[in-house]
Amino acid sequence: MGRGFQGFNLNKNRAKNEGTMFKKIAAISLCTLSVLYSGSVLAKEWKSVTVGVEGAFPPFNLTTPSGELQGLDLDVIKEVCKRAELDCTIVAQDWDGQIPSLLAGKFDVVLTMGPNPERRKVIDFSDPYVITPNTFLVPAEGPLANLPHSGESLNTDTEEGKKALADLKEAVKGTTLGASLSTSQLQFVEQNFGDVAQVRSYKGSEQVKLDLQSGRLDGQYDNVVFARDRAEKSNGALKITGPLLVGGIQATNVCIGLRKDEPELKAKLNKALGEMQADGTLSKMSEKWFSMDLSPKG
Repeated sequence: MGRGFQGFNLNKNRAKNEGTMFKKIAAISLCTLSVLYSGSVLAKEWKSVTVGVEGAFPPFNLTTPSGELQGLDLDVIKEVCKRAELDCTIVAQDWDGQIPSLLAGKFDVVLTMGPNPERRKVIDFSDPYVITPNTFLVPAEGPLANLPHSGESLNTDTEEGKKALADLKEAVKGTTLGASLSTSQLQFVEQNFGDVAQVRSYKGSEQVKLDLQSGRLDGQYDNVVFARDRAEKSNGALKITGPLLVGGIQATNVCIGLRKDEPELKAKLNKALGEMQADGTLSKMSEKWFSMDLSPKG
């Protein structure tokens, strides 16, 4: 019985020592994992990125007959990658698959992304590389052919912009305005002119075009790049008029989209974009593709 009792004490001490040793090993392991996690995830060093772009939204991005991707987006991302010292692989992808592919890890960044509340819930955005204001596309011989403040770049959140809105409101009284469904342009027109003009919503741009050309619609409110492209292809039937507007509920910033919680990559992108804005590179690229400077200011 005495032998049995002694054996129990020895086993108990051994178990106690082994338990202490296990705790020490576990603590060391946790520290090691913490260091590895901090180094590999929290401070990821980006050397290359895979870029998703639609390749079918000129002049932002397009695919030539030979299969080459061109456009403002391509010029911007190539220069960003050069300055950020990133190897850049660019892949064409249908627009509807851009964000799902980004979230699935197929892409690291996606182009031509305009921030809005829904997108901000799932992805992050760089600083803008171009700001595309909205304006009016109208029949050249229609009642809105010469709107006030034409060609002026204005922010509707400023006093000057608010005055311009008041002038526009007076000018569009009794007319019919249109914009595409599910857009900030439609919301803007309804909010600012809905009490003095009839506002129509359209499922597609072709319907708006037909109503403009037939005289059933006095003016369309849309992205200035799109509106100008339509005007240039109308053989003089349509024209853009009125100010170039940003501010309020309008989603006019064009950014690079990336996954949330990628601070190192976002910092690299924004640093390069900031340099390109400061030295005039973004301005020159905008002039090249849009024949106007729509680069960010300030």
